[in-house]
Amino acid sequence: MTIAAPYSECLANDCRAAGGLGVDVTVVLAPNEADTNVVSYLYRLSSENVWRTVSGATATVTLTPPRSGLYFLEVRARDDVGRGRLGPSTQVSFKVAEGDGETGRWRFGEAEGAALDSGTRQGTRHDAVLSSGAIRDERGRRGLITLDPQGVPLPEPVTDRGLQLDGIGGYAATDGPVVQTGASYTLSAWVRPESLGGTDQVVLAQGGTDGFRLLYDGAHGTWALRTGTEGGPGQVTVPADRPAVPGVWTHLAARYDAAAGRLRLYVNGRLQAEESAVALVAADGPLEFGRGASTVSTGYAGYFGGSLDEVAVWQRPLTDTEIADEARVVVNGGYNAVELVADWSATGRSGTTLTDTASGYAPELALSGAASLDGQALVLDGVDGAATADGSLVDDTGSFTVSTELMLDAAVISTKPVGYVGQVLGRRSVDGSVWGLWYQVTGMDTVVDPDTLEEVTVPVGFWRFGRRNADGTQVAVTSDERARLDGRVRLTGVHDAQDGAIELYVGSARNGAAVPFTATPGAGDFTVGAATGTGSRRDHLPARVMDVRVWAGAMASTQQVDTAVGG
Repeated sequence: MTIAAPYSECLANDCRAAGGLGVDVTVVLAPNEADTNVVSYLYRLSSENVWRTVSGATATVTLTPPRSGLYFLEVRARDDVGRGRLGPSTQVSFKVAEGDGETGRWRFGEAEGAALDSGTRQGTRHDAVLSSGAIRDERGRRGLITLDPQGVPLPEPVTDRGLQLDGIGGYAATDGPVVQTGASYTLSAWVRPESLGGTDQVVLAQGGTDGFRLLYDGAHGTWALRTGTEGGPGQVTVPADRPAVPGVWTHLAARYDAAAGRLRLYVNGRLQAEESAVALVAADGPLEFGRGASTVSTGYAGYFGGSLDEVAVWQRPLTDTEIADEARVVVNGGYNAVELVADWSATGRSGTTLTDTASGYAPELALSGAASLDGQALVLDGVDGAATADGSLVDDTGSFTVSTELMLDAAVISTKPVGYVGQVLGRRSVDGSVWGLWYQVTGMDTVVDPDTLEEVTVPVGFWRFGRRNADGTQVAVTSDERARLDGRVRLTGVHDAQDGAIELYVGSARNGAAVPFTATPGAGDFTVGAATGTGSRRDHLPARVMDVRVWAGAMASTQQVDTAVGG
């Protein structure tokens, strides 16, 4: 194998980084002198799980490294004997140089004063000054920070801060341009709009009406990138293909690749749309957070109402993998940043509502039917008892974690037939295609009653996390063992939007393998103890629910679930 410039093979005492993100690796594959009947090769990069094939005794392959760092290319030759015999595995390694760091990054973690630019690229720092109507609050996207980037526990946990804007006149701005808008760039930000309507709300803007605006497009109800081009057609808009969701954390990213002449918009780390843009306007002006230049008069418009956090700007087009990493918010190798957005504990509570007093977002669960609070649990009768919170707590197409501790009502469950489903919690719409945790009876078992010593038939059921469609099909992770009917259990579901997968934890133990999952946006309320259908509820669960917690962000490991949720 021969690696073409600018890369070179890593040797024992010489492994130089070269190239960079977006710079392809070209490798020539050829047999040694003793092999005269090679007809093809299998190969894969160390970042991939799938083998690829290329034909020919000598072949050239081109690969695109998704990240910087050390890579291994593994190759096996195939000959023409019979169906083709595979030779031994051969590896060659090379190192990809890091791309340019951020020209600006703002975390809004300061107690007061300007928002400091902590970008890694050398040069002028672009601190952002906050106006009146712009404050920091303790609802930052990184949530409760307990570890440093190396994974060492902090002496005291730190509650992350974010930028809160009033939607009237609040904004933040640098004192000059941060990127050249006519050259390649990437924008990234976490946003949480309090409400959405028919009016534009600008997340980031630079360069007046000729520059870029990453915004909520009120006319179409979705996120969009809007920018000017040289020589027409004037404004170019790249809209997302899904509606924006109010009251939840959503990750937005926009990328301009000048060499390719393409604009791209990403939501929650996934590509939503792209448009051609041959030449963008090189527009000056400060970087504005939460407002943009008015298109109908002098001054500014589109004031954003809600939270912004983790804003970053690069003077290069990030790869899709890098953008997905920004949407994941990695703390370190085994932990992702998660923000608690709902925390309902039934301890000491009574009445017809259960208020969240811990997360800082204060959503409320409204009890209905025979549901009640007895000071220890939310009691559900399995007939019509339920509790609901308006709308969504998280962006259904983004990463999230949900956890609850509950105990099934064994006496009522023992009367259920095979096929019975009881919804623990979740968000469902008319077609059923959102997400949830549920209990399902899959069979019957004959056991001896310890009190009467007589044989009785009891249901065998399992916990599931995923989606149930209207036609009864499921995409779900199933618990390894049957659900207990005689004690408490902690269930945690994780949706990782960047990996496109879901996981289920029983206690702090992951059950089964991650299941591929394509998220869809929901339209109904968040419900505990039942599933919402066409104007009615069904799948009522007889149980005692001690608590329910929801986080924006996917917990990354068993260790993180154990630390944050407990067994």
